[in-house]
Amino acid sequence: MTDALPVRPTVHFIAFRGEEYHSAVRIWGKPGIIHRVWDRRALRDIDPAVDTVVFAKGCDADEFARFNGQDIDEGKIS
Repeated sequence: MTDALPVRPTVHFIAFRGEEYHSAVRIWGKPGIIHRVWDRRALRDIDPAVDTVVFAKGCDADEFARFNGQDIDEGKIS
């Protein structure tokens, strides 16, 4: 029997650039991770069973970005 670590839900913001970020924070709270683009790395980071994903525009059916974007882990910013 293994002791599984508890899963913590995370809010992911995808492709936020400006004022829409502040509007989303008012509704969803601060994100745990900001993905600068919708890419395969963002998809791998998301646990659909527990996470909330908020797109600035578009949706998960959109094509992935050609290159991976650098993500921002809000938990590591002081």
